[in-house]
Amino acid sequence: MSAGGGTRAIVAALLANLGIAVTKFVAYLLTMSSSMLAESIHSVADTGNQALLLVGGKRARRAPTAQHPFGYGRERYVYAFIVAIVLFSLGGVFALYEAWHKWSDPHGITSWHWVPVTVLLVAIVLESFSFRTAIKESNLVRGRQSWTRFIRRSKAPELPVVLLEDFGALVGLLFALFGVGMTLATGDGRWDAVGTAMIGLLLVTIAIVLALETKSLLLGEGAEPAEIAAIEQAVTGGPEVERIIHMKTLYLGPDELMVAAKIAVARWETAEELARGIDAVEARIRAAVPTARVIYLEPDIYRGEVGPAEASGRSGS
Repeated sequence: MSAGGGTRAIVAALLANLGIAVTKFVAYLLTMSSSMLAESIHSVADTGNQALLLVGGKRARRAPTAQHPFGYGRERYVYAFIVAIVLFSLGGVFALYEAWHKWSDPHGITSWHWVPVTVLLVAIVLESFSFRTAIKESNLVRGRQSWTRFIRRSKAPELPVVLLEDFGALVGLLFALFGVGMTLATGDGRWDAVGTAMIGLLLVTIAIVLALETKSLLLGEGAEPAEIAAIEQAVTGGPEVERIIHMKTLYLGPDELMVAAKIAVARWETAEELARGIDAVEARIRAAVPTARVIYLEPDIYRGEVGPAEASGRSGS
């Protein structure tokens, strides 16, 4: 994912949510609608989340240090996980609490009847523009993947997070419009509570999905099958390597892949020739998979299949 594309989507979502949050909160103060309060807090949470993503992206660009020799790329995953926690607690759980409170003490909307409907309709338009920006930027890197696979397999967390937040915001606005509309039509405030509960359940669900996907990135994910195939082809695509004995990959950050492999090499006459051969293999790997920036190749002589005991004894070779 291009950093610029992700940043554009985040900034668009942040500006939209900031304006919407203020408008919703004013509408809540005028009408005391629980759906409007839940949506206000939802927009505040989204605004804070987009700020967290921007902070995470900036901190991830710090140079490596002796204590963190592989850099800080995974900090983007940490901040994305914090986003999931904020969305769950400040957005989802608060909305569910407010729904319970409104159900226990229902009251209709007695004044400013046109305000919540107008605010929600305007918010839907603004959120649609933000969602459109996220979709447009995602399509630049999504390729032929389905949306589900893109969200689940993307190594860069920003666009999937913004996509899910914007989607949740749009659906949440429809839920709020349902609750407010039914309350205005019937005078029964419990419909407002129902709309608020629907918003809460939606946000909790989205937060859980984000937390699970981000947790996988935090634990460390390897390269995609297509990337592994390209790396294998690059390694064995020249005369330097007879075969790959074993190989492991790990994403150190969204844009940095580590490749570690033990390779069976031809019998070189000098160490200098061997070094040149390994350099050539590394160059082919980086050309095939540009994110493969950290490469460790251990040359060895392939001795054919061996038994478990012998393999264990040679595992440190």
